[in-house]
Amino acid sequence: MKKNNVTAEELRSRIDVAAGNVKADIVLKNARIVNVFTEKIEEADVAILGDTIAGIGRYHGGIEIDLSGKYVCPGFLDGHIHLESSMVSPREFERAVLPHGTTAVVTDPHEITNVAGADGLRYILDSTEDLTLDVYVMMPACVPCTPIDEAGSVFEAKDIRP
Repeated sequence: MKKNNVTAEELRSRIDVAAGNVKADIVLKNARIVNVFTEKIEEADVAILGDTIAGIGRYHGGIEIDLSGKYVCPGFLDGHIHLESSMVSPREFERAVLPHGTTAVVTDPHEITNVAGADGLRYILDSTEDLTLDVYVMMPACVPCTPIDEAGSVFEAKDIRP
């Protein structure tokens, strides 16, 4: 999982942009914003500083892009997938889903851990570390699936500690 360590200076810069005291790097002007909290469409500008949305309202920026009539909405989060079941590497999975609006997934590495144990889990963790796609990895619920399963691995509470 990616870490979001923001310095005090970065936070001050974001606040200055949000307050309109400093120009944003990029402003998406006149956007029709899908507000998932109010369930309404709002017309406003989106102020972006670096890779972060600093504010929604009326802004000016170094670069201004007119989005009149176009929509801006949050990315989709797939709340339960098995990355290994996609039959492609996590990077290829990202290439397939990002263009369609999925920006985050919660993956259960159940199948790969059943077969490869901790090494399979480590593969998922390592191969998703530097993706643009936000990947949240669950601990596999049951490895093996059943007491009579012979998938190749056992993953117990003691294996989670590391």
